[in-house]
Formats: sequence, C-alpha cells, structure tokens
Amino acid sequence: DAAVTAASQAFGNWSRRLANDRAAQLRRWFDFIIAHQEDLAKLLTMEQGKPISEARTEIQYAASFVEFYAEEARRIHGEMLPSHRHDARVLVMRQPIGVCAAITPWNFPAAMITRKCAPALAAGCTVVLKPAPETPLTALALAELAQRAELPRGVLNVVTGDAVAIGGKWCDDPRVRFLGFTGSTEVGKQLMRQAAATVKKVALELGGNAPFIVFADADLEAAVEGAIAAKFRNMGQTCICANRLFVHDSIHDAFVQRLAKRVGQLTVGNGLDEQTTQGPLITPEAVEKVQSLLQDAVASGAEIVTGGRPHRLGRTFFEPTVLTQVSGAMEITRQEIFGPVAPVTRFSSEAEVIAMANDTIYGLAAYFYGRDLGQAFRVAEQLEYGMVGINSTALGAATVPFGGVKQSGIGREGSHHGIDEYLESKYVLVGGL
Repeated sequence: DAAVTAASQAFGNWSRRLANDRAAQLRRWFDFIIAHQEDLAKLLTMEQGKPISEARTEIQYAASFVEFYAEEARRIHGEMLPSHRHDARVLVMRQPIGVCAAITPWNFPAAMITRKCAPALAAGCTVVLKPAPETPLTALALAELAQRAELPRGVLNVVTGDAVAIGGKWCDDPRVRFLGFTGSTEVGKQLMRQAAATVKKVALELGGNAPFIVFADADLEAAVEGAIAAKFRNMGQTCICANRLFVHDSIHDAFVQRLAKRVGQLTVGNGLDEQTTQGPLITPEAVEKVQSLLQDAVASGAEIVTGGRPHRLGRTFFEPTVLTQVSGAMEITRQEIFGPVAPVTRFSSEAEVIAMANDTIYGLAAYFYGRDLGQAFRVAEQLEYGMVGINSTALGAATVPFGGVKQSGIGREGSHHGIDEYLESKYVLVGGL
C-alpha cells in the first residue's frame, strides 16, 4: 500500500516531465547497469544458478530494454484525424496510463524487470514491482542503480514478500491502472480475475509449449545446434524453451544421434565456473517435476537415449536428457517441462506435424528448420503462436514484439508495440473554430 501511495504521488510530476528528461534519466540508468554488468551477472548466477556466460548475456539483454525505451520516450506521437465537423478539429493524445504493477519471474530476473519497467517509465508511468521470491537480489540491485541514476523518489518501487498477498493487494487497489505479469498460465488467470474487479488493463506473458520442427530438407547440423540453444539454455527453464521436438521420419535417427552426442558434451556444474554450460535447477520441487514427467513418459513407452537422472553433483543438478518414442498422450508433451529434457517425436507429413504442434492450449513460441521457401511461409502462417523462428531460435531482442496467443498471454513486450501497453488514447474535439 505504501509503495502504491509513493507511485501515485510521484505520477503527476513524472508524467508531466518532458520526454527528453525521462529519456535522459533512463539513459543514466542504462549507463549504470552497463558499468556494473559483471557484478550484476555474478549476483544473478549466485541466486538463480544459470552459467555466468548466460548471466552476462541476460544483463546486456536487460540493459538493451532500458536503452531502447530511453530512445522510444521521444517517439510517443499523437495524431490529428479528419474532422466530422467544419467548425472543429479532432486530436488524439497519447497519455500514460498511471501507476503500473509489475510481477516478474525468477528465470530471467533482470530482463523481465527492465522489459516491463523501462517502457512504463518511458511512457510517463510510475511502477510498483514485485520480483520472484527466489531471485529478489537482482531486482534490488537494479533498483539501487536506478536510485544512483537519480530516478525521482516514488517512480520505481520494489516490494519483496508473499506473492499472493502482494498481487492481491495491487489487483484490488483502484490506483493501480495496469498489471504486467510473467509466469504460469494458472497464476495469470487468477490475476486476470482479480484485476477485473477494478477493470485494470493487463498484459500477461504466460506458459508455453513450444514445438521445434525439423523437416526432411533441414540443415541437420544447424537444426541440432538450434535445438541445443532452444532446449538447454538456462537448463530448459525458459518460457520459449523448445518443449516438444518433432523430427521427420527420414532424418529422425540421424538427428537423435547427433543431438545426443551434443548433449553429452554439455558441462554441468557451478554457474560461476567459466566452463559450465548447465547449472542447477531452481528448486528441489523443479527436480521432482522433471523426474515425474520422465517416469510417466518411460512408463508409457518412451526411451531415454542419454541422461535421465539427477546429476552426480546432487542437490538440484540434473543430467541433460534426450528422450525418444514420445507420443502426444504423454504428460511430458502436455506440460511445460522447465528442465533439461528434450522429448523427440517422429512425423511423416507437413499437415501431420502442424496438427501436432498446434495441439496445445499454449501459443507462445514455435521453431522449425527447413529449406523450402514455400513451406516456410505455409508453416509460419499455420502455426498458432505469437512468435515463430525459422532456421533460428534467437527470438529475443528489445526491438521486436514478444508475446503469445491462446492461453500464453495477452499483449506484447518489446519494440514500439511494448510502449503502447502503457499508453491511453484520449480523443479531444476542438470546436468553435
């Protein structure tokens, strides 16, 4: 409540500042993040577990949103529309929506904060932020750097603690006009129901079940490397992670053999070790979920090619795993695995694999590899996903719209579309002319 009060009181002055002033403040925040990127990366690895190389990449990715939206603050344009009266003119103003609440996850504890906060601040909104309880320190470090950058008091507020209590409070508070959330579909639905009581605008980036399709004419080496990047980054704990791998019959065995070989080359260990490519999972419960999904799959006929067990390092380390003979009836294809397991399914035709890929409530990201240009357009258009990578898995950037369809969410983050979420359109009729 105190955080919302502070944000509400700061909103008037912050929203009335010149766009150039807000841009300059955000640019200073960006400069501080870049100046401290190694410290931030080490902190992120220590509290979240991902390899230090990935943590460095995330900090740079997080900073890119602050830089991009510092520039975008100057590009918030209104418009003049053709009037319906001779003695009047029609204007459309774009104004900040108000106090914005952001609830962010543990798997990208820096980037998910700046992807929400930077466009909100650029638009002239103030923010109350609740980071994940597993990773509060990265959020507090970013807030400290914002303070050093002399962001005015009350403009960015961080509250740690009980997610249900804090989320419920902000949903009920009419002073909060926007809620941005990244997390599970189940929690997103709950927040959406709660936000309806005060008719808040919501932007939700929720669960995924990304298909990764390899057609017969694909560059096999490129597809294997793409699968490694899409499946095993952050130990498979990403919302756009390749959750189901579909490989054409004619190349299935060759693909699996090469994939298993590459997976065997991954190095599991302490994230602060420069040689590590796979750190631990986030909690013991995450390990239990992965084991449960694997046991169900094997009981239903799946075969483990490599991995499949907790790692000899113990604790929450798990062996990178490849699974074959996987069917759509198995739970491992219905749920987000959020672990380093690659389940591979055979397919024989384009129509068949499109149907299998779309057979899910989710629609966040999808990937496919193939050289047929006509097929590329057909498949991209038919996949029911908000983002599609063709012969590439590098979807993330500050300049592109990130988000899903179906039960994977509402709204977009990143690009000029991302700042639109934080703006209202006000129609002004100027009469008596």
